[in-house]
Amino acid sequence: MLPPLADPAEIHRRLQLIFPEGTPQRSYCTREIAARTIFVMLYIGAVEGTGVWLASKHVYRMGDQQSNRRTDAERQAYAEAVEKPGFVAPPDRWFQDNTREPIRDETLRDGLVRVGAVVVRPGLPTTSSKGRYAVKGSLASLFDPSLVAEPLDAAIRNWQARHLSPGALARIRLQERSATAAQSSVLVALPNGETRRMEAGPSSAITKAVVEVFAPRFLQDPAVLWISESGSKVIQRDDELARALGLKIASDRLLPDAILVDLAPAEPLIVFVEVVATDGPITEARRGAILELVASAGFATRQVAFLTAFRDRDHSTFKRAVSNLAWGSFAWCLSEPDHLIAFDGMEPGQARHLADFSRPRET
Repeated sequence: MLPPLADPAEIHRRLQLIFPEGTPQRSYCTREIAARTIFVMLYIGAVEGTGVWLASKHVYRMGDQQSNRRTDAERQAYAEAVEKPGFVAPPDRWFQDNTREPIRDETLRDGLVRVGAVVVRPGLPTTSSKGRYAVKGSLASLFDPSLVAEPLDAAIRNWQARHLSPGALARIRLQERSATAAQSSVLVALPNGETRRMEAGPSSAITKAVVEVFAPRFLQDPAVLWISESGSKVIQRDDELARALGLKIASDRLLPDAILVDLAPAEPLIVFVEVVATDGPITEARRGAILELVASAGFATRQVAFLTAFRDRDHSTFKRAVSNLAWGSFAWCLSEPDHLIAFDGMEPGQARHLADFSRPRET
């Protein structure tokens, strides 16, 4: 007997719950083409252990009328007919033939297979046109139309705990915590023990993580010179420390969302931080303008660092901004707090050997 079928729209809705923010390659796993791919797998019975396998053509040759023919005989007839030469796709087909690559390479290989939701048929040559994909039975059960409300939520949580990697689960939990924090005003704890309150919003949640998580992880003796938020509202401004450093802090359009200082080195390190919830990374032009600003205060380039902070590498804001990030700057994501992305190139034309980066740290 073939598995019960939910409509593609309901499968799409459930995919958003099964693979929440923070899931690797989430967009590939949750978009409409993924929902329709899962629907067709269930439609033809391509479920792990059944011996039935899906090919991309099963998806891009499906249409509305065929999807509504739901007796077991009609479903099996479609699965077999698509495999035969001369099959003519219906005029109401969902996708054209040129979608085979997005289905195969993005939705399946880089999305659902990568997160362990779909298995690949072993021993099949890569050039074969036969079906090679099947949805895991544990995931297929989450699309049973009779499973609703709290039982569905509990089943999804159980599936996530069993099948998502520890790293993915950690990213998801951090994302959820950040989203919750963004719903109300955000209290930021400064390194000196004082606190500042910011308005609700995703930028505030990322700023809080920069001050409370990034700073103690990557700076030896951190201090916060400046924090601002939308509308040029200044949340934190340490004029006494700025004067001691000889740095003039003024409400200037060049100033980023936050300025941190590492006081441990003999020459203090000033870190200019741009928080990107929607737009505004540290670009080449921005980096150059800020360097001119601090040079007038007598600081050398080696005493300045630039950081762009994001929520997650898989989020659309990171993907849009990454090509514009300045060489010689860094990127950090609150969903992976122990990792720092370096855009090497502080001195163009003086590239270092790869071995300089790949050697393990001495303990």
